[in-house]
Amino acid sequence: MDGQRCFRGAVWFAAFALLLGATGGTRGWSQEADAKARVILVMTDGLRWQEVFRGADKKLLASKGYFNGRSVKELRAKYLAATPEERRERLMPFLWKTVIPQGQIYGDRDAHSDASVTNGFNFSYPGYNETLTGFGDPTVDSNDNVPNHNVTVLEWLNKQQGLQGQVSAFGAWNVIAAIVNAGRCGFPVNAGYEPFEMSPMTPRLELLNALKVETPKVWDGEPYDAPTFNTAMEYIKEKKPRVVFLSLGETDEWAHGGNYGEYLSAANRVDSYLEKLWTTLQEMPEYKGNTTLIFLTDHGRGGGPEWTTHGQKIPASKYIFMGFMGPQTPGLGLRANVPGVTQSQVAATLAKYLGFDWNAEQPKAGKPVTAAVK
Repeated sequence: MDGQRCFRGAVWFAAFALLLGATGGTRGWSQEADAKARVILVMTDGLRWQEVFRGADKKLLASKGYFNGRSVKELRAKYLAATPEERRERLMPFLWKTVIPQGQIYGDRDAHSDASVTNGFNFSYPGYNETLTGFGDPTVDSNDNVPNHNVTVLEWLNKQQGLQGQVSAFGAWNVIAAIVNAGRCGFPVNAGYEPFEMSPMTPRLELLNALKVETPKVWDGEPYDAPTFNTAMEYIKEKKPRVVFLSLGETDEWAHGGNYGEYLSAANRVDSYLEKLWTTLQEMPEYKGNTTLIFLTDHGRGGGPEWTTHGQKIPASKYIFMGFMGPQTPGLGLRANVPGVTQSQVAATLAKYLGFDWNAEQPKAGKPVTAAVK
């Protein structure tokens, strides 16, 4: 513990260190830990940086890429425009009108701002692991639904002074539960089609659980984003956790299916979820003025005809985007002509917003994104 080294020998601090030991204080505690700070980490699976920064691709938005020939007339009217700036704002208006002006975003390769994964695999489990641990693990090399042997920053934070019982995770993809190691992590986790139980239950949560069971299962292990998002919202409103991880999945599923039209609509819905989430938080005294939003994806995708896929054979799928907004984030907007950032920096950045040093606990983790934290 840095404080113990700096003040070793001081009687008052020795007593305080004993108190910390008795109350579960652990390595990485900081004197700057903010008892009010809260962080919401939102990821949407496989959303390309190209759509985030350029908006809809006119060449891909064709009938053959939308439910086997259904008309895309309405989608073209909704999402297409003369310039990339107009198109991206039409696709993700909250991101571009609120998040980016008030915060900052990385990953616009047209503006010489790279954001990338470092794990070398460019697919989901390795990407989520890198995001939540701060490093790419060569042994995490599949999407198999097996418990993560690595300790995530979420699991570690849940053991820190003032954060016990204040962490939660929600994922559309059922493997998210394994990635955060639901059996070991010690905080509430809900993923896939599994019902979510909390005490007391609410009528809305009971309805959401029923919808997961009763709606058709289009994808194995992954419902639509709506019940996942609304389950997380219900928990936030009732329990008011300080750290929330929310992973959405439709952007990746529709992309793998070659359905560009629905991929765009899924991205647009994610943006609307961000707006609803942020608006709700600003109406709650526990969150207003205290909350940071982190928004990114687990991996990118290929370009042109390879837009549907990603992985080691698609090197360009290592490129992602990373956005930050909150009271500790300088409003630098769209970052241009800056050194690249990596997915491995997210875990330490998240911890730093709360006043904790993840790098002291996990030396392999990337350092915080310096410009994103005041």
